[in-house]
Amino acid sequence: MEEFYRHIYQKQMEVQDMPSNARIADWAMHVLHLLFPERQSSHFQDVQDVRKAFEEAEEELLELLMKTKACSHCDNKRIARRFLEELPAIYEVMLTDAQAIMDGDPAARSLREVIRTYPGFTAICVYRLAHQLWKSDVPLIPRILTEHAHSKTGIDIHPGAQIGRYLYIDHGTGLVIGETCVIGDHVKLYQGVTLGALSVEKNMIDTQRHPIIEDHVIIYAGATILGGQTVIGHHSVIGGNVWLTSSVAPYTTVYHQPNSKFIDSKPIV
Repeated sequence: MEEFYRHIYQKQMEVQDMPSNARIADWAMHVLHLLFPERQSSHFQDVQDVRKAFEEAEEELLELLMKTKACSHCDNKRIARRFLEELPAIYEVMLTDAQAIMDGDPAARSLREVIRTYPGFTAICVYRLAHQLWKSDVPLIPRILTEHAHSKTGIDIHPGAQIGRYLYIDHGTGLVIGETCVIGDHVKLYQGVTLGALSVEKNMIDTQRHPIIEDHVIIYAGATILGGQTVIGHHSVIGGNVWLTSSVAPYTTVYHQPNSKFIDSKPIV
């Protein structure tokens, strides 16, 4: 047991100054609150206060990058600066996601409601922040962010996925989007959809393992689409509970035909 205790102590010493997953997630949520004050009221006196708040977020990101110690060769200062510079473009794409939900969900009464309450919007936003860091080859932190969103929303989006504008996620619980998945613009995804790998051998790490979903595709609840060679053509509709491992041409509708039996159960008198 003494050797075991020494082992645990040594590990503790090695990670003592590392930021917790909770602190990393808090940083991302703070950035979202700055971008969308609808989510949490901020008290800015003027534009200078806004600038200062974002610059402080950049400084905190730099500190997180330095303390995570996951990348000894990274230019952390450049990564943090680039993140801030890309935020306006990321914000514009987030607004298209909110508009897609607003336009697609009859239950949505306002953009404010979408931004403040919809788990799909939260998951997409966290993914977009994480994806920017992923593109800068930041290890660990992007996965921490998307797994935080996963734990809060039930929506699992890998930060390496490539997702276009106007992504609409309705409900979203149980939705899975894999690392090499490519999703176009104006795509609608419902709860329980899996965009996954057909095979999970470790030697496939650098290959296209997940499907390509082209523009204006709708995928309904419970559908499973697998494989890096699987392409869902633009303007296609994939019905609920469909299982696909082969490509679908544009403008195709695919649906699952259930073999259901209905029994007339009359009450016993």
